[in-house]
Amino acid sequence: MSIRVTNQADVIPLRPLPAVAPALPREPLWRDLVGEVLRRERQAQGRTLKDVAEAARISMPYLSEVERGLKEASSEVLAAAAQALGLNLADVLALAGERLVSLAAARSRPRSLGSSAVGGHRSVRSTGPAGSVGSVGAMRPSGPTGGVLLAA
Repeated sequence: MSIRVTNQADVIPLRPLPAVAPALPREPLWRDLVGEVLRRERQAQGRTLKDVAEAARISMPYLSEVERGLKEASSEVLAAAAQALGLNLADVLALAGERLVSLAAARSRPRSLGSSAVGGHRSVRSTGPAGSVGSVGAMRPSGPTGGVLLAA
């Protein structure tokens, strides 16, 4: 008989496990939302991760982690990534805030209305990466909750 077999023991629960209620989807993290916005904008422009990372003067692996929501980027890094995409920090934060509002509205809706996610994705860019970008005037989140008015 091996040591592994002799060191195993049966575990007997002292009380029954409680019934598990269906859990709501977890609250989205800000870093996930911001990363989603950065990735969506980069892909909408047809740019590579390497191209944007070089323009922002941050490492490609770090930018990848920020886009995937694995790293909580500083405001300086976010501003550099936004600028490399031809946006300003307010644009990125407004888009992330808009997505947060739409996800919150979807979470608060009764499950019987459907399980599809709410909130479209839209790009704030009006020209290519080398062109000028007009400012985002007023952005209103869509949905039943009203929203926050952000001006850039």
